[in-house]
Amino acid sequence: MAQFDYKARAKDGKKKDGTVNASDRRSALAEIEKLGLMPVSVTESVKKKGSQGSSSFWKLQIGGPRLKMKTIEVLLFTSELSDLLEAGMTLGAALNCLANQGEDDSAQSRIAADLRDRIMRGEQLSDAVSAHPDTFPNLYGNMISAGEASGAMIEILRRLVEHYERTENMNSRIKSAMTYPVIVLFFGIVTVIFAMTKVIPQFTKVFEGLGDSLPLPTQILVSSSDFMVKYGVFVLGALVFGIVLFRRHIKTQEGRFWWDGLKLKAPLIKGIVACGTYSSLAYTMRTLLSNGVNVLHALRIAEETCGNEVIARALRNARERVTDGTTISGPLAGSKVFPKMMTDMLAVGEQSGNMPGSLGHIGKRYESEMDRNITMFTNALEPILIVAIGIVVGFVAISILMAVFKVTSSLGAG
Repeated sequence: MAQFDYKARAKDGKKKDGTVNASDRRSALAEIEKLGLMPVSVTESVKKKGSQGSSSFWKLQIGGPRLKMKTIEVLLFTSELSDLLEAGMTLGAALNCLANQGEDDSAQSRIAADLRDRIMRGEQLSDAVSAHPDTFPNLYGNMISAGEASGAMIEILRRLVEHYERTENMNSRIKSAMTYPVIVLFFGIVTVIFAMTKVIPQFTKVFEGLGDSLPLPTQILVSSSDFMVKYGVFVLGALVFGIVLFRRHIKTQEGRFWWDGLKLKAPLIKGIVACGTYSSLAYTMRTLLSNGVNVLHALRIAEETCGNEVIARALRNARERVTDGTTISGPLAGSKVFPKMMTDMLAVGEQSGNMPGSLGHIGKRYESEMDRNITMFTNALEPILIVAIGIVVGFVAISILMAVFKVTSSLGAG
């Protein structure tokens, strides 16, 4: 049995300090809850070597490594929190329950524990989640704030769950569409590299006697293979260096603007990128506006969460013009970034006074269009990859066969 020091709060909110004897922390938690107290922190009285890491679950270290939950973890966390609140638990008790789930050092457990501690200190949940911007974006905090103001926290959490489910579903469909082409391309490149560095050099030894009399395709193949064997490492290093520079460039504002603009114009993928962004933007705006967030604030949040710098700048310009009293649809149409169908549907929503409804229709329309574009992308990319790989493999095979026929004819003539 070990001794644990605890800090807790009674039902009347008063702070309580004390110690309990238990075999482990979970047992200590159970003992504290039996006393009718809400645990805030629990630490072992005599810390053993290496125990500091495990106790970090109970106290979020200020200035330490930033914690982050994945999108799917935020989805599950929000869903479980809404279920617990709907079952009649208080917010502090529900967060305490979530903090005690899973492994003690998991991101969800530690973040839930920190949110619980902040709530017990009297903070609002919207302020508490803002302390974890890597996990909870502005959209999340503003939705929670709207739920606190309206008293409809459970409904707000349910809508957040729907938002995350929809976003995760869209991302999943895009990843699924990219999986097969990436695998085919990867194995195609590996096969070509193996042939050029291992197979072709073996044939080169056979063809050495022919010298310049080799067919032109074979000479090109042999020269390419020789170059890859001698300088392949340097080419790979230069490629890695170029990728690093490229990634650093697109992290800058102008680089990101150029890259996001290119994705909106690139053949095959522009429909997927654009429609996915429009759909996500519409659903985000609808969620915010239908829960009492004003238009300017909703545009700012949409700008920060849309994930495309070109569209973000258009939203920023629209927000500035809305400040001057202009409608949303006018500035968005003037940006030449958004399709006419989208801005026309927004104008209808403004005229009818039902912007959330129009945004919902826009989201559904472009989500369906994104699905069609994904299907077109996969249907088009498969034969393109097969033809490209077939050309490379065919060139290698023909080059070798031409050299073999040359050798055979030379031997026959001899």
